[in-house]
Amino acid sequence: MRLALDDLGFDEGGQILVKRALRRIPEGGTLEVTGQAPALDVHLTAWARAEGHGLQWVERDGRPLAVLTRGDAETARWSGAERAGGPDPREPGAVVESPPQRWGLAARGATVEAGAPDFGFGLVSKNEVWADDAVRLYAQAVAAQWDPNTAVPWDAPVDLPDDVEDAVVQVMTYLVENETAALVVPSRFIAQLHPHFREVMQLLAIQAADEARHVEVFTRRATLTRTELGLSTVGGQQSLKTLVDEPDFAIASFLLSVLGEGTFLTLLRFLERHAPDPITGAVTRLAAQDEARHVAFGVAHLRRQLTGDPGLKTRLAQSVHRRHEALRQSVGLNAEVFDALVLLAAGSWELSALRRGSHLVAQLLRDMDEGRQAQLRRLGYAPAEAAELSALHTRNFM
Repeated sequence: MRLALDDLGFDEGGQILVKRALRRIPEGGTLEVTGQAPALDVHLTAWARAEGHGLQWVERDGRPLAVLTRGDAETARWSGAERAGGPDPREPGAVVESPPQRWGLAARGATVEAGAPDFGFGLVSKNEVWADDAVRLYAQAVAAQWDPNTAVPWDAPVDLPDDVEDAVVQVMTYLVENETAALVVPSRFIAQLHPHFREVMQLLAIQAADEARHVEVFTRRATLTRTELGLSTVGGQQSLKTLVDEPDFAIASFLLSVLGEGTFLTLLRFLERHAPDPITGAVTRLAAQDEARHVAFGVAHLRRQLTGDPGLKTRLAQSVHRRHEALRQSVGLNAEVFDALVLLAAGSWELSALRRGSHLVAQLLRDMDEGRQAQLRRLGYAPAEAAELSALHTRNFM
């Protein structure tokens, strides 16, 4: 086989052509290379020695001719290499159950050279992270992203009585605090997740981005007419700290995405219905759309994991009891937030309106409980056990 480089330098693309030609001949086969580039002999000689190919220079028709004999360097390079994916050659990018640490950051389906370093990812089992809906949910999440600057009618008039505006600011302050926790928790686990499970990693990343956007719009709404935000209580911080400190991915997903965000989803829809202005209605509606997807992933992920780990169901229930005991002495929901919810639902200080607002907030709490019980039943808990676990959920909602 002959390759004519003409005046193309070895360092100008000639190397690529030589490597390409060598791949087409078997080990021990020869490749004749000609060229007029001034430094071809120097470059080709050094490269052949480094790559393990034989090289002999001969004269032919009064011109130097390089005769390369393909060595086993390329064979050795691929010796021990493996495909970062399923064993079926028809589906090289298939997800495997337990990707080895040496696959590291390689794209799923790529060929990984032998000798690649071991990484230290903590979440390396498909059963503990995967959801069969992950691909669909990620595609949905990408399509559903919204721009805070254009999706929210920031120019809409906000001319509320001072006490109603104060109630909105207090609720927004509370939402910011809880959404910050919902941002921190998935962010902690992204770095522990083996990149082989890229759809889950991408989904968690978008979830964190969703929460960052929620923090932005809730803060912007709170500061539209005020320079200071509302009250953050010890009880609220204690409740959220138990989520941030949870080291187990399944339990964190259960407490945050299924119970916490499931409860929060009911709250956001309540706030949308009783919003005193278009901006408050918009930010809570848009946030609720995102939260519904977060809950869907949490449930799908845990339902799959429960099929392969029957003992997980008991551990999840125990985590609810453990968290309840840890927060037993805490005050629970910020009283200012509760009062703000009543006022927003009432719409005025009239006695009859306040009575109606109180009844609506009481119904909100029942709706939250019913929602949690429904999610728990979806995970396989019997109705009585679902009711018990829901009743133990933190009074801080998240």
